[in-house]
Parts: sequence; C-alpha cells; structure tokens
Amino acid sequence: MGRLFGTDGARGVANTDISCELAMNIGKAVAMVLTDMDHRKPRVLIGMDTRLSKDMLEAAIACGLCSVGADVMTLGVVPTPAVAYLVRRYGYDAAVMISASHNPCEYNGIKIFKGDGYKLPDEVENKIEAIILDEVDVPPTPIGAGVGRISVCENTVHDYIEYLRSTVDCDFSGMEIALDCANGSASVSAEKLFTSLGAKVHILSAEPNGLNINDNCGSTHLEQLQQYVKEHHLQAGFAFDGDADRMLAVDENGEIVDGDKIIAICAGQMKAEGRLRGNTAVVTVMTNMGFYKFCNEAGIQYTATKVGDRYVLEEMLKSNYAIGGEQSGHVIFLDYATTGDGQLTALQVLSVMKKTGKPLSALASCMTVYPQTMINVRVSKMGKARFHDDPDIKEAIREAQTQLEGSGRVLVRISGTEPLVRVMLEGENKEQIETLANEIAQVVREKLI
Repeated sequence: MGRLFGTDGARGVANTDISCELAMNIGKAVAMVLTDMDHRKPRVLIGMDTRLSKDMLEAAIACGLCSVGADVMTLGVVPTPAVAYLVRRYGYDAAVMISASHNPCEYNGIKIFKGDGYKLPDEVENKIEAIILDEVDVPPTPIGAGVGRISVCENTVHDYIEYLRSTVDCDFSGMEIALDCANGSASVSAEKLFTSLGAKVHILSAEPNGLNINDNCGSTHLEQLQQYVKEHHLQAGFAFDGDADRMLAVDENGEIVDGDKIIAICAGQMKAEGRLRGNTAVVTVMTNMGFYKFCNEAGIQYTATKVGDRYVLEEMLKSNYAIGGEQSGHVIFLDYATTGDGQLTALQVLSVMKKTGKPLSALASCMTVYPQTMINVRVSKMGKARFHDDPDIKEAIREAQTQLEGSGRVLVRISGTEPLVRVMLEGENKEQIETLANEIAQVVREKLI
C-alpha cells in the first residue's frame, strides 16, 4: 500500500483524514499524471455517493482540477461502476469517484479511474503521492482562458441504466424481488433498472439523507432483507453497498448467497454457454474452501490473488479471464465492466435463474460452505505498521496452523482501507476455528493497540 492510497483509493474520516486541502491536491495531481496537459485541456469526470461530505469534497477536487487547467463534468450521485463506464463512453481523460464504499457516513474516499475505466496501478498512484507529499513536480498555474470550467451532466443515470440493460438477453417478467440500496448510490438507479426489465420490485433503504448510508442496511447488514424476502414470499433479494460496486444476495428462504456462491453460479452458467474464457474463475485468498471443491467437481479451474478487487482484475486482464471476484460481493464480469458492479451482478444472477428455471436456493447449493470465522481487531496506526514483524503474532498463527493439521487454514492480514487486522480461520470444525481465531485476535490486541 502507498502513503495515501490503500487497496481501493484514498479513504478515511472526511474533513480530517480526507481534508479539503488533500482533495484539492489530489485533483491537481490527477490532472498532471493522467492527462496530456501539453497539447489540450484535460477533461475529468467526478461522481459521488450519498454521504453528507460529498459536496464539500466534490468542490475541493473540482477546484484543484480547474486550477491546473482541467475541465470538469460532475455526474452527481451515481454508482462507482457508472463512473468507470461513463469515463469511457464520454471519452474523458480520467474520472474521480467520491465514496467510502461500505464504511459509515463519517468516512469518505477518493477513487480514481483512467480514461479506459480501470483503476490506477500502483506505479501511477505512487506518482500522484510523490506530487502531493514530496512536491516532486510543481502544478501549473494557468490564468485567463487557461483556467478550467465545470459543467453538469444531465443524462448520467439514464445512460448507465441503458448500458446495464444491454448486458442481459432476457427479461425478468414474472419475477418478484427485493432490492436493498443501502441508502447509497443504487438509490438513483436500481428501481428503474430492474422494473424496466419486467421484474416486480420491492425497494428497501433508498431514502438517503447524507447520514444513513450503510446504516443497518445494504450488503453489510443483511438482516432486514432476509426477513423481508421471507415475509413477502419473494424469489430473491439483492443488497448493494454504499457505492453499489458490490452485491450480496438472499435466496427465497432468506439464506445468504455470498460472493463465492455468486461466482460459482455465474461461472457454471458461463461454462455451460461457452463463455468462460480459459475455463477459469479468479478469486482471492479469502475465498471459501468450498468454492475450490465446487470447481474441482465442475471441471473449472481457479486462481487466487491477494485480497482486493484490483488484484483480481489484474489477474483477469493478464490472462483475459471473464469472471472474478471476492466473497464480499465484488464481482467483475470483464465482458461488460472494468470494475465490480453490484447491479450488473444482480442482473447476471437473475438471468441464470430465468434461463434455468431454478430457484436461487437450488443454484446456490452447487457449493458447500465450510465453517469460516472472521474477527476484525481495531489497531493503532503504529500497530498496523508493526503487524508483519511481530514475533508473538507470528507464533500464534503458527500454533493455530499446527492444530488444524491440514483440515483448515489461517489467514491473518491487515485491512487495506481501515485500521484493522482481520483474523480469518476456516475448517471443518466450527468450534475449533472460533477458539483459535479468538486466541490469535487476543494476541493482536495485546501487541498492536
């Protein structure tokens, strides 16, 4: 990870970690690094989710961009994948998304996309950091006609919805579903999108007020969706996170269908239709062992990357694989998108249900989930930096691995976006892995807080 950028952009508490000054400087650096400033005025899009701090940060980023001569077009509240799609469609040089994804309202973040719709590689983020933190390059100060302009896009949501509609070759008439929009970006698009394809839609948590994004709703809090789907006898429920780049599903019985199962369902259908390039799905080290067993039985190959959808995408691009993603619900369909897209993923799952005539519970039964436990330990910034070198933590992990004796696995890692150490254990015996996870977590607390 870099000094400003984690695994998914710069993120922190708005107006402290992510200050207006930092946002303005990121805007300046983005224009310098990602655009051809020597030959014409660069053009940059800005989108945002529903957090109260969005307007403040949008103004700061736009100010930075315009001050170095870039023209800005604001998209308003949109999903992150809409920004990635529209920067290509509109032919802009770069795009910025203001969002902290699944985090609470006081957080915000800045994600940057190149003109081709892909997130920045590490080396480009390093250049931006060097301009901001090390002052290795002085931003230009144009005057008069050289200063940038700001315009507003009026067709953003319409253009995005029309594109998503084109990614499926069937309609959803006769299907009744629930959509939990997390009081976030999906609030502006989900109801219209799924209704336009024939589904009868029940909408939850689509009244954002700037403070209620991800608040006991969305993909990080599935309880209300599970209950609603069961009580109303719906065929499925889909929950998005704050910026709608991830999705978790609920079947007709209210059971959770996580990212691993979603990838298994879609990869199996893609294989049957001859669309699974390389006969391979890309996942991460957090993927449940049950997914690997599914692949072995289905004759599908897999490859696992570090945690983070950017690493999944890198592996997909390297070998031109068609599907990849994470247990958390970030799923990338490379034929249609350059990043994870929760609404696109929901469309693909519904398409499989429609084509096969099977309920979501039956589709999800293709994969058995092994018991898995996760403990997030909040640590200090200094503690997070010491994680990899602490001998006591290393010993606690070794002891747990020895006790599992090949019947499970241990994965302890630092979060790329939050001050957390994530302790994950997986195995055949739920009680055993919970005990071992708590033992490791306690050592982390003692050593890194």
